[in-house]
Amino acid sequence: MSKKCLNAIIVACFGLFSFPVLLRSADRSEQPNVLLLCVDDLRPELACYGKTYIHSPSIDSIAASGRAFHRHYVQAPTCGASRYALLTGMYGSAGNHALFERARRIGRGEVPQSMPGWFREHGYTTVSVGKVSHHPGGRGGPDWDDDAQIEMPASWSRHLHPSGEWQHPRGAMHGLANGEIRVKAGEMDVFQSVEGPDEIYPDGLTVDAALEQLDLLSSDQEHPFFLAVGILRPHLPFGAPAKYMEPYRGLQLPPIPHPTKPSGKTTWHGSGEFMKYNRWGRNPNADSAFADEVRRHYAACVSYADAQVGRVMERLEALGESDNTVIVLWGDHGWHLGEHGIWGKHALFEESLHAPLIISYKGMPKAGEPSQSIVETRDLFPTLCELAGLTIPDYLTGSSLHPILLDPESPGHDAISYRDRAQSIRNERFRLISHRDGSVELYDHQSPEGETKNVADSHPEVVSEMKQSMLEALARDR
Repeated sequence: MSKKCLNAIIVACFGLFSFPVLLRSADRSEQPNVLLLCVDDLRPELACYGKTYIHSPSIDSIAASGRAFHRHYVQAPTCGASRYALLTGMYGSAGNHALFERARRIGRGEVPQSMPGWFREHGYTTVSVGKVSHHPGGRGGPDWDDDAQIEMPASWSRHLHPSGEWQHPRGAMHGLANGEIRVKAGEMDVFQSVEGPDEIYPDGLTVDAALEQLDLLSSDQEHPFFLAVGILRPHLPFGAPAKYMEPYRGLQLPPIPHPTKPSGKTTWHGSGEFMKYNRWGRNPNADSAFADEVRRHYAACVSYADAQVGRVMERLEALGESDNTVIVLWGDHGWHLGEHGIWGKHALFEESLHAPLIISYKGMPKAGEPSQSIVETRDLFPTLCELAGLTIPDYLTGSSLHPILLDPESPGHDAISYRDRAQSIRNERFRLISHRDGSVELYDHQSPEGETKNVADSHPEVVSEMKQSMLEALARDR
């Protein structure tokens, strides 16, 4: 009897107690693969998160066979810093170039190993396709294709990004249909929907390359794989093939909650990333019809991204790898669609920091039941180590989510987030935001006002306790 057959029998007989045994084997080829699906700017606005007007069947299917974390928070509401936390398991700087800054320190011996690097050191073939770190393909230079400037040294066996008509990764990052590259944002439409196959937008090419890599990785009988696939949409500009827009044309959307600009000291901003595109002279904060059109095009991009996830999952199944692969679907941060008068990320409000996280593997107990426990992105590194039977590096201070994977009622922990001039901590009831100038925001999520009413003055003891907890957590990890 083969080891795979024996492991399957063990799982069937012993259920939740068997999974760590299944993932440990003297034969390296019997270790589980890891498939990490990174989706840019993805709100937890999916059917599996209760938003039934969104068409996301592929992601919903992962959630149905795994565990969706309904209270997952990222470390930073911006791509580069959030991905730093994902790929290193550590808190870091708030900027988009955090990983490039880390790369410059590696030569001085100051930097512990990354998550993909750790798996590579332990016998995995590690491959990155698309936008996994901040730059698609993981390189620097003017067009993000300079092999002399590597964003994550000693991490990936291969790190790829097909650019096609978009010429280079920088062109693809903000590309629209049929090779349109952003030169001046004001001359590029903020949204569009063009007839054609998935490959008329960059993510179609990314997934084509990911499928080729899956074929290669599956044929290797000696090494398990860690494959990370980065999908750009629904990042700005909101462009997707027309077929993904069809379900949303004329769709009545729910009202935007708390759509006005907040008063007092906050991390509110003027949505500069969104507003710099061509909007045909319209402002969604003053034009509800235009706001709904923006929201519909964002939804179309979500469905397009979901279809790309589906293509990867179908190939994984066709290759016979599904039963021995840990699957992670992760959004790098949220995105405001008019809440607080913001169209974008970059704030420390709930909408910027709350993002999808789903983990799935064969034999998961209570599969399909979501967890309401608070968790954060940096927990993924120790979690995947435990699921793969690897030693968890002693420099990681995040928490393995394995107990919650066994039982969705297991407790989580407070989540830390940050921007350049402010830091935040979220617990079961409150969000605290502490500004560099000493001012604070405290929001009570048990109150109907939520993050629209600062209650710091009436809860000084909560402010003090949460601020101290946040500072201690950051000090342990930096």
